[in-house]
Amino acid sequence: MSAKRVSSYSASRIAGRLRSLGKQISRAYHGRQLDVVVTMDRGFVFAADLLRNVTSPMVCHFLWEQVRDVQQGKYVRREVFFGRRPDLKGRDVLVLDAVMDSGVTQEFLLRRLAETKPRSLRLAVLLDKPSGRRVQLEPDYFGFQTASNRVWVGYGLADATGRGRNERNLSAKSKPASNSKKKKKRGK
Repeated sequence: MSAKRVSSYSASRIAGRLRSLGKQISRAYHGRQLDVVVTMDRGFVFAADLLRNVTSPMVCHFLWEQVRDVQQGKYVRREVFFGRRPDLKGRDVLVLDAVMDSGVTQEFLLRRLAETKPRSLRLAVLLDKPSGRRVQLEPDYFGFQTASNRVWVGYGLADATGRGRNERNLSAKSKPASNSKKKKKRGK
């Protein structure tokens, strides 16, 4: 599936894609128990709907993610923190996140989870935005690929004000204007 410029996905289209994805994941694990790690808070709607379509027995773990940019001199460094990670030694692990853009956060999380020595470790995302990738990481499973660099709202994803999570459809919205632009000074 190639990345396309699509500005929205309907609830019925999302549901159909998640049924297909659930079957694909179920076949891959052959009925083995699956430990699912859900990144909160963006991934909860995607996880709930996808997991109802997976037939493997499962245990769910929820990780809260905190991302912040820290100014260091003239550079900005991104810091990512996750809550306490589960012990996944010898288990089949599937990480669920709503959007993969740069891949930096997912790569960091996968490295941290790999330290617990799981049997297998895979990543599934609802939206894959490969044009923004900054690391060599691709999701094992994805709902849709998009070339849009716009902000996606609905289906569990919020806009900059925190609204829109409850919209049934998933829509690309224009990015809000940056507040960091300096206002022009008016002459006297």
